Amino acid sequence: MSNPPIASLPVRSLTLRDLSACADLSEDRGWPREEHKWGLLLAAGTGYGIDDPAGGLVAVCVVTTYGPGQRPDLAAIGMVLVAERHARRGIGRRLMRHVVAEQGTTPLTLHATPYGQPLYEELGFKTTGRAEMVLGHFIPGGSASEVATRPATAEDLPAILRLDEEVFGSDRTHMITRLPAFADQLRVAEADGLITGYAAAWPNMATHVVGPLIARDTETAKALIASLAAGTDRPLRTDIDVRHEELLAWAKRHGLAPTAFNAVMTHGIPELPGDWNRRFAPLTVAAG
Repeated sequence: MSNPPIASLPVRSLTLRDLSACADLSEDRGWPREEHKWGLLLAAGTGYGIDDPAGGLVAVCVVTTYGPGQRPDLAAIGMVLVAERHARRGIGRRLMRHVVAEQGTTPLTLHATPYGQPLYEELGFKTTGRAEMVLGHFIPGGSASEVATRPATAEDLPAILRLDEEVFGSDRTHMITRLPAFADQLRVAEADGLITGYAAAWPNMATHVVGPLIARDTETAKALIASLAAGTDRPLRTDIDVRHEELLAWAKRHGLAPTAFNAVMTHGIPELPGDWNRRFAPLTVAAG
């Protein structure tokens, strides 16, 4: 009996058992395997996939919802991938239509590459911002920061969660509480006994990704990045909102070179909630 056409195969939910297949698909498209990140996304979010009758996955994506469990107020879509052997056959469009329909009236966001942006526009997403990826070995220098930073402790978690919800605009407790185990470093900035920012550095192949990066001002964001850089020999990578021009210029002066741009897109809302002035970089572009 012949296999059914790929276009008619069902979309199913993914679990952590699918992690290796998701990483295989990343490799198939020339991306790094990123198994550490896949593990977080599949544990904290909902994966969607289409199985290949020949083995493996035809297409995948992950949705991470934020806010009340039964009525989320934001969902981030990421890791949208279609196997190279099945590319340009409408499978990505079919998967995305399914995912958008599954979310109902929940506002959506995603970071789009130039390659994927036309599809998302076709589905009703609007470009509402841009993020610039910078990468490199951080070169310390300049005057010492007056902003105090230190490693986060378990006692800091309630304050971090309050600050994160205020700045992000939605409750993402289920994601932020995973940071101590997921990240190699989690640091806070402090002034007069109050936490004014926090940032994590988590391992991604040969780099450390800085994210989330939340800070009351640019000087605090700089201090957090510099303090994370001091704790690693790996190159740093982060995706900075392009409206934070001063931070981007500073990062480039300190050795982080521009690598790529992503369009920040939304569906069902005119712009992301929260306070962009204090939101410098996402945890990961796949989850906001």
